[in-house]
Amino acid sequence: MGQASSLTPNTGDGLNPSTDPSDNNVETVTSRRLDRASHKDAQDTHIVVEPLPEVQDECSRNGKQVKHPKSIGTYFRDGRRKIDYVLVHEEVSLAPSRSRNHNTTIQSSLPLPFRPEEKSLQGGMRPTPLTSTIHQNTPKQNRKIDTRKTFIDKLKSQGIEIEEEFAEGKRTNVRFIKLHAPFPLLAHWAEELGFRARILCQAKAEEDNWSARLFKSLRLPNCFAQEIPGDPPKVCCTYPFRRSKIATLLGNLDSESYFTSTERSRIVNEILARTTYGDRRKGEVGIERLLKEGVYTASYPLHEGCFHRKVNGNEDQEKLNPRQILHGYWARWSKWSKYQPLDNVREYFGEKIAFYFAWLGFYTGWLIPPSIVGVLIFVYGLLTVDEDPASSQVCRSIGQYPMCPLCEESQGCHQWDLSDVCTYSKLSYLFDHPGTVAFAIFVSFWAVTFLEYWKRYSARLAHRWDVVDVEREEIRPRPEFALKAPSIATNPVTGIAEPAFPHSVRRKRIMAGVCFVFLMVCMVIIFIVAIIVYRIVVSIPLFQHETLKSQAQVIANLSGAVVNLVLIMALGRFYEKLAYKLTTWEMHRTQIEFEDNLTFKVFAFQFVNLYASPFYIAFFKGRFVGYPGNYLHIFGLRNEECSAGGCLVELSQQLFIIMVGKQVINNAQEILWPKVQALLLFLFSRWNSLKIKANLKGGRQITS
Repeated sequence: MGQASSLTPNTGDGLNPSTDPSDNNVETVTSRRLDRASHKDAQDTHIVVEPLPEVQDECSRNGKQVKHPKSIGTYFRDGRRKIDYVLVHEEVSLAPSRSRNHNTTIQSSLPLPFRPEEKSLQGGMRPTPLTSTIHQNTPKQNRKIDTRKTFIDKLKSQGIEIEEEFAEGKRTNVRFIKLHAPFPLLAHWAEELGFRARILCQAKAEEDNWSARLFKSLRLPNCFAQEIPGDPPKVCCTYPFRRSKIATLLGNLDSESYFTSTERSRIVNEILARTTYGDRRKGEVGIERLLKEGVYTASYPLHEGCFHRKVNGNEDQEKLNPRQILHGYWARWSKWSKYQPLDNVREYFGEKIAFYFAWLGFYTGWLIPPSIVGVLIFVYGLLTVDEDPASSQVCRSIGQYPMCPLCEESQGCHQWDLSDVCTYSKLSYLFDHPGTVAFAIFVSFWAVTFLEYWKRYSARLAHRWDVVDVEREEIRPRPEFALKAPSIATNPVTGIAEPAFPHSVRRKRIMAGVCFVFLMVCMVIIFIVAIIVYRIVVSIPLFQHETLKSQAQVIANLSGAVVNLVLIMALGRFYEKLAYKLTTWEMHRTQIEFEDNLTFKVFAFQFVNLYASPFYIAFFKGRFVGYPGNYLHIFGLRNEECSAGGCLVELSQQLFIIMVGKQVINNAQEILWPKVQALLLFLFSRWNSLKIKANLKGGRQITS
């Protein structure tokens, strides 16, 4: 409804994530429930009840229908009320224990997994009482139980409907609390949050960009366009949502389908964030603080069902759910050349994430012009390298210009001839010729033009999605701030008493944070000096080696660049964690202040961390060497100078290793590592499922 949202659905189709790297479904209720159950207890987890009845689902695995209980889909057990949010918490196991001193056996009436033959008067399921063993809770556990009860009661009093699922293990039991917001509650909060209702919609016009216009003007088929199944996205005129206009706004629409899943999740998330469970003046408000205190383990909205489709491709394209559409026509390698379905992304994830992918696609497309120009400039250098007077003179000066040794003669260095660097002088010309100056000027104008066109494009998207005048959400104290604030004061803006922190103490902590950033920058400089010493030390034995002495500096420089890359990645990860803890310690009141300060710290450090070494090579290396008979030394070693071919070749090598290596490592972490994790989870879950089935089979045999 024109409101930005940062909510991202959980990775699972229902209450639990996938156990199969190629599917988000499992074969039985026992294995599926235990996937989301405590992983640290998964090795010895078991279910003490029989599986629920199985129903057909539209998801497929290898072309076969997969069965799973309807109660753990995206709806309540009645199949009508949609799950808008899920809360998860762990509690002490109810499984029998070998110890008899600290256990009391009672008849439990907790809502354990349901049996199909036992139905409540409302037509739903009711729990089957099971005899189990209850451990005595600690005072801390009792406080968490009381807090959860208070929080749930407050949610119920506001109109939230609740249903539970339960997974039992030997050590830890996991409860999934499913939340549903009925339409009257959604309508109330939609007006409270300033949602805008759609009153007049029309089909969105065709993609309007330079490539689409080019293909259309040439009367050629657009190879970048694709047909998205389902209802086409629409551009709507909007009006501030008013409950008094509900009948007009609904029209022929069903009230349960009026709000999108993203809007429903955002409303419930807002309710969770504002619901108190204690003293508001102490900041005992919201699900975020409950998560920080460990009262709840997780909270998340759900995806719109499964994302896999039938392998034979005969499914009805019009019946694909939004997740299947995005997976099939967007989140696939084969769709890299197609226009992004940004309106579908916006409908599913919200405007905030849609804007991110809009910028990513826009920036990637705009990289094409500088890429083409850069290749042309490089080709120009290749074609004119033989005409360069400087490199030609170097190559022709055989035996004419003896050069001073690059290191001490006692370390194996000797005089060398200028013509020995003929190849390096030509390589240097490829990166430093008149065309590169023109390319630098072109990139400067390109950057300015890119920013201006992005402003236009983002404004067009904001107008289409009706988020031009979206105001920032209510600024409330961060959960960590409320948890650690030592006092309570009245907010001069809202007039509400809330947690407070002395400004003088915060200023001192912020100054300490700035000093910490400066200290980390100094540490980067120390590592740069260490790499310089490393290159000098490594080059000495290489110069003394008859076979490698001609390539000694090249090997030392390349290995130094690799070491520098490793240090950059390690320091970056280390500093990000420290910066987060330091920013938390500074006690910023709002999330916006926290993110701004964290961004400044990370950016300042990463800028120095990434570019300190190239900056040194480009502007300082070789300028503090001295002259024959009076060379400068560092730690007793002669200071390094540019290689025989000059510093520009080394700078190119350094930039190539850092930029390409960093991208390769980051992409491997983002793409390969999740697949490895999914594979390990799949193997572990399969083993656990087989163990559970064996236990269930053994239990039936004993019963019979």
